[in-house]
Amino acid sequence: MQTANSVLNVGADVAKDEVVVASSDGSFPVRKLANQRTALRAFLKTLPPSSRIGMESTGIYHNLLADLACKQGLVVYVLNPKDARHYARGVGLRSKTDRVDAELIARMIAREHANLHVWIPPTPEQREIDQLIKRRSRLVSMREGLGMSMKGMAEFNADLRATRKRFNQLIAHIDRRIQTLVEVSQDRKEHVAQLRTINGVGSLVGAALVNTLERMPLKSADAFVAFTGLDPRAADSGQHRGRRRISKRGPAELRRLLYLAAMAARKTKTWKPLYEHYRGKGLSGTEAVVILARRIARTAWSMYTYKTDFDPARLTKCLT
Repeated sequence: MQTANSVLNVGADVAKDEVVVASSDGSFPVRKLANQRTALRAFLKTLPPSSRIGMESTGIYHNLLADLACKQGLVVYVLNPKDARHYARGVGLRSKTDRVDAELIARMIAREHANLHVWIPPTPEQREIDQLIKRRSRLVSMREGLGMSMKGMAEFNADLRATRKRFNQLIAHIDRRIQTLVEVSQDRKEHVAQLRTINGVGSLVGAALVNTLERMPLKSADAFVAFTGLDPRAADSGQHRGRRRISKRGPAELRRLLYLAAMAARKTKTWKPLYEHYRGKGLSGTEAVVILARRIARTAWSMYTYKTDFDPARLTKCLT
């Protein structure tokens, strides 16, 4: 029976218009709520202080619930949908409905919360930077996809050039807005400028890294690499040593940007010896670039955390 001091573990399945909520121990019946401030706030006020609530990341639809829950003093977890899906398979769920999803998330929070990252609400600037970076990525993908789909159709070249020009103008507008948001905070501006001294890290990658590091006070460089999803995943059994692959469990766009930074870095005087070292050990070009991306992430975490300068000599110490 629920008491005034009991801590509940709540799961929420969030959609555009409604939220289905459930508790891990059945303390309240599964219910549907309008995804609106008044309804969500009224429900959250019924939960004991310091209760835990989990939800999947849904782009923007989960933001209101997560923000209100934090203001109410609850511990909030915003889950990667892929992790929740794998958890469902692991516990043998055979169906998928809003109710089942809410109950699953509640169960996952109750049993796994010690191994999950607590969600930290972003500032308005942090949230806008994150959204702009994601939208920029989509625009770049659309621009390149359009070029591929119209390849070889010379009759439409003029139209294609005009359309690509508009895409480029919109992307440039986003870049200017990101830069403005970076400069709102003197600390953020200085951190981005500092990380840009890492060969391969430009203004966009620097902004994405700092925006993440500001919100995620991770305890080590290894933890930050794992958060990005660039950490190698073991596949060993008995005497068999399987091929390592990256986990890809973190924010996809940050991981993509780090990979692109590594692609640029491998051609520089600073990073090229490291890239060639791993290629010489038999690794593929992609594997070597992933290692560079991992090293860039580690370097960025260290520079941000300890406020140190980029030291290229440290990169090649392992090669001598």
